[in-house]
Amino acid sequence: MSTTTGNTGTTVSRQFGTVLTAMVTPMDERGQLDQAGAEELARWLLRTGWNDGVVVNGTTGESFATSDWEKASMIHSAKRVTAGTERRVIAGVGSTDTRHSIELARAAAEQKADGLLVVAPYYSRPTQKGLLRHFEAIADSTDLPVMLYDIPARTGVAIAPETLVTAGRHPNIVAVKDAKGDLASSSWVMKHSELVYYSGDDALNLPLMSVGAVGVVSVVGHVAANRLRALTVAYRQGRVDDALRIHRDLLPIYTGMFRCPGAASAKAALRKLGLPAGPVRGPLTDLSEEETDLLVADLTAAGLPTTLASGPAVPDALARVY
Repeated sequence: MSTTTGNTGTTVSRQFGTVLTAMVTPMDERGQLDQAGAEELARWLLRTGWNDGVVVNGTTGESFATSDWEKASMIHSAKRVTAGTERRVIAGVGSTDTRHSIELARAAAEQKADGLLVVAPYYSRPTQKGLLRHFEAIADSTDLPVMLYDIPARTGVAIAPETLVTAGRHPNIVAVKDAKGDLASSSWVMKHSELVYYSGDDALNLPLMSVGAVGVVSVVGHVAANRLRALTVAYRQGRVDDALRIHRDLLPIYTGMFRCPGAASAKAALRKLGLPAGPVRGPLTDLSEEETDLLVADLTAAGLPTTLASGPAVPDALARVY
């Protein structure tokens, strides 16, 4: 599994990995959880080693619309695939309620998750003091390493840099999935704490790595994990021009995957590939035929496969990465 330089970065990237895909929750035609499909999709995502692991029950996993039983089932299905390997399963346990998040965290530990993803509680817009208490209470509830998720556009509240630094003093809080879009703020936190950063915004994968992030938690990883692996390896090896080339090549799909909600777009792409996905749950809606055609055009423009038969394209110049 990929590591980074520095004691803290190396330890955390061994716990979480470098390239993680925020996995969708496959549904059947009736909109019910497709457990067999979840296992099949996790196996496909992890088949090559491009992904170090998967994050289940996050935003892309429609955690806002799945039951506690379904969340536990998703962890179970992914863990069946990773058993006996170094691949990781990180479980999203964030909710609007601290007590509920603690219950989800303990359930994830029972299912042998390898780590927890904890988003800032949404809708209630707590104070920074409330955020800190929320994170620490969840971190206290298990022995699992915790990755905080800072995405104020969705939660309605940003985690202040000072709050992140304080939270990072908790022995179990070790990383941040950063989708704040504020490189200066993220740089400050990395300078003043031992928190290890992962990009949670695909378009900022390379920019965030340039200021110290060690890897990515990606929606685009459903279709481009090989490219993201190449990007992270190239940057780490000092081949910045190669990393920049990959970044620019992926710009169409960075845009296309988020033209509509990411969960819906990822599922549309997976359906085109013939992989388990199914519909999204309300209030999300599936992509229309026109929206799907645009997404396919984005995949094509980025040099990514639109069918499994076309294979996962890798630029010849980067073949040595593998």
